[in-house]
Amino acid sequence: MYISQIANSQRLLALVVLILACIAQRAGSQGTKYGLWTPDRAHSDTQPIQWTGGQFEFPCASTKSLFKSSGKYIAKNVIATRAQLIGDTIYLALPRYRKGVPATLVKTTIQPGTCSTTFKPYPCWDLQEEGNCKALQSVVDLVVDQNEVLWVLDTGIVNTLETPVRKCAPKVVAMSVKTGKVLKTVSLEGLTSSSSRLQYLVVDYAPDGGCFIYVSDAANRAIIVYNLQADRGFRVVLPKAVSAGCRSRDVLYIALIRRDCGSTELYFTYLSTSKLFSLKSEYLRSGVADGRILDLGKKPSRMVIIGTDNGSAIFFRNEGDAEVYRWDTNSTFAETNFKPVYRSQTCQLVTHAVPDYKRNTMRVLQSNFPDYMQNRIGCGAIQQLNHMQGCW
Repeated sequence: MYISQIANSQRLLALVVLILACIAQRAGSQGTKYGLWTPDRAHSDTQPIQWTGGQFEFPCASTKSLFKSSGKYIAKNVIATRAQLIGDTIYLALPRYRKGVPATLVKTTIQPGTCSTTFKPYPCWDLQEEGNCKALQSVVDLVVDQNEVLWVLDTGIVNTLETPVRKCAPKVVAMSVKTGKVLKTVSLEGLTSSSSRLQYLVVDYAPDGGCFIYVSDAANRAIIVYNLQADRGFRVVLPKAVSAGCRSRDVLYIALIRRDCGSTELYFTYLSTSKLFSLKSEYLRSGVADGRILDLGKKPSRMVIIGTDNGSAIFFRNEGDAEVYRWDTNSTFAETNFKPVYRSQTCQLVTHAVPDYKRNTMRVLQSNFPDYMQNRIGCGAIQQLNHMQGCW
């Protein structure tokens, strides 16, 4: 009888402990409109890489002084908006939104827990010169392909937020990350107009190995397609339904999805419009888009597409919100399939989500970008490269 009472007490105690654990787990989780978000314990001890403004590795102290005195280097005007990772090296796009950005494409190394980092112009200082059309003027997006070739989109326009100046024609430049040599420069001059707003870049490989690049032109409601093998390009003008409800200066997001069978599909949407669309890459590459664009349905809010996992998943956040969600494009486009995977603890906004293959995880590049745009940044924009959290 006594032994039975002890056993019952132990079972009761275990039940109480289990209930308390469940309550604690719920208290530690944070609810969102798409479900329950729980911090990822696997990366809870990993500190983000953080820096303010931009510090550069100049050839010498006198060069740095010269850049500062001439207004070519103003640290607080530097902000990283897009990133790519290969091993321990991070490649960053630093658009020349304002004057004082000495280099628009840089690299640095991953040093967890640091509150600063030093940028090294990539591939060299000579390719960062404003006004030299053989050099980079303002890099707004970058992609590393399956062959470890770094592709960058250069709009050719500087001081975008002050007094925009078109220094050179827009172009896409391909560089080998192994050697740092420029492999190819694709001029987009004949495929754009003076009103073009080039924003995002995608690199795609056809089944026969042919390489294609896609560039979004928000102002002209078009996607620029360039066939590297044939060395020619064309514009695919999207139907008016794609831009229905656009603001005067809107953003045209594009994201390339890769299926298990090897096929690819381009997803696209304007920030202010209500619908998401897709088009199989085989149609895009052939320039035959009429009647083949799929309307995937109404967006629940203004979606900011921030990247993919280079597979079937698209990562996005809602305009002005710090939460990041993952949508597996193999599932229907519905809120029930949007899974919360990251929330900034500093209220910063993510501008890019990129794979970190060495660590088998996803990374997010985040900053107080809205403050930078409104010139309310003090010593400079606070930027972080962090681990994505949650079940993705």
